[in-house]
Amino acid sequence: MQTLQFALLLVFPALVVVAALKDVTSYTIPNWISLALIAAFPPVALVSGASPATMGLCLAAGLVALLLGMGMFAARWIGGGDAKLFAAAVLWLGWPAAGTFMLVTALAGGALTLGLLSLRSGWFEPVLAGSPPWVRKLGAKDGDIPYGAAIAVGALMAFPQGALTLAAGG
Repeated sequence: MQTLQFALLLVFPALVVVAALKDVTSYTIPNWISLALIAAFPPVALVSGASPATMGLCLAAGLVALLLGMGMFAARWIGGGDAKLFAAAVLWLGWPAAGTFMLVTALAGGALTLGLLSLRSGWFEPVLAGSPPWVRKLGAKDGDIPYGAAIAVGALMAFPQGALTLAAGG
């Protein structure tokens, strides 16, 4: 049973990494990633041995995160895919890992922003000229910030403290 628990728990890090890579290379996070995380939550929670109270707290935390994400999207701080990934990650992590997730995500987002501002400063134009199109897009002076990468860093850092990981004995 532990092998099954471990395999199912790997769904979360795998999907957040895919979301980050997709966001960095295309500035989009496909809906199927967030939907897959949401759909995988109940069976993984059950197999992990999460109590109904733990699952309820995870659902409540995910709903609060969805509302926060919607607010950040409305303020134009993040994209819609980022908001959905943010909420789906909190659903899996639950409370109190959501606090670690949000703190690390904010710090990673700041570091990502500073890195991209540096990349976009003009110093790297000769390097960018021979780069793949997605790298040139990251270096574009008017480009967005692929915040899905910061969300993935926060999610991966908080994952060991997550409600499902702890329920599985991790």
